[in-house]
Amino acid sequence: MQRSKNDVWVGLFVLIGGAAILFLALQAANLLNLNFQSTYRVEARFDNVGGLKPKGAVRSGGVVVGRVESLSFDDKTFQAKVVLSLESRYVFPKDSSLKILTSGLLGEQYIGIEAGAEEKSLVAGDTISSTQSAVVLENLISQFLYSNAADGKKPATASDRGGK
Repeated sequence: MQRSKNDVWVGLFVLIGGAAILFLALQAANLLNLNFQSTYRVEARFDNVGGLKPKGAVRSGGVVVGRVESLSFDDKTFQAKVVLSLESRYVFPKDSSLKILTSGLLGEQYIGIEAGAEEKSLVAGDTISSTQSAVVLENLISQFLYSNAADGKKPATASDRGGK
């Protein structure tokens, strides 16, 4: 009788530990969002969203103030339409601007909000028109290579630097 009681407690402990690990994995992957704050939705249009994903963070001053709700492509303007879900306790001026930024050198992408100066605030259903698209690393590299080629320079090699 004592052994089966111990087996039940060990099994219960293992189940709780497994559930905790699953919860942490979902939180770390941004697949689970337990936020009970009321939110309001705003839209923005970007030429290029890069690697931005739904449920990505929306930050202002380094603080998460909302999440990316959805991404879609508008075939009339040929731009990406991003719907943001911002927490109601954070209020931003209507002339605020959005940028797609990257955490670290190759980290996840998120949207950064820079507050404007207008007295009127964003409300549900507004569209933010001042946006800056994601910086695409491949485009930067190709611009660098083409600018060197246009200047008549060739990329430095090991023999140019005194190497073998």
